[in-house]
Amino acid sequence: MGKFDQNDMDYQRARRQVERLRGFYGHLFAYVAVNAMIVVYNCMNLKPGESYFQFKNFFTATFWGIGVAAHALSVFLPRISFIRKWEDNKIKELMEKQKQQ
Repeated sequence: MGKFDQNDMDYQRARRQVERLRGFYGHLFAYVAVNAMIVVYNCMNLKPGESYFQFKNFFTATFWGIGVAAHALSVFLPRISFIRKWEDNKIKELMEKQKQQ
């Protein structure tokens, strides 16, 4: 690897963001697909006259939805600057160690 420069950092930062986005979209797709199957299953197994709107029918969607929302916040909220600086400094440190070996 050549001399470290800002373009490498920008590329690595963009690459990490794309990986985070891909992970989130995979999580969201799984959430929607599994919960759609649960809805179909629950509707097919309702007793005559039974309402779908019961807590047990929303349990998975609610608690998994909290996890999806937390994942979204971690991906889409702007990174806190001191965390980004720490990441950049740690990357520089590790790259310098690799160059010395």
